[in-house]
Amino acid sequence: MARCSFCRGTVHPGTGMIFIKNDGRMFPFCSQKCEKNLFKLEHVPRTTKWTRAFRLEKKLHKKKE
Repeated sequence: MARCSFCRGTVHPGTGMIFIKNDGRMFPFCSQKCEKNLFKLEHVPRTTKWTRAFRLEKKLHKKKE
């Protein structure tokens, strides 16, 4: 399974979208919200509170046991 380029959530097969730049880099996204935040709004995932990257950096992520 792929990881979302913005929020680092899992992108299940048959869902989400893949944005491919002209140089061949692939950006899988789980939702349009993630794509918009990365490209149009130019947000940084580490500073966006609802992303997994923010929770990991601030040590707020709960480990699954």
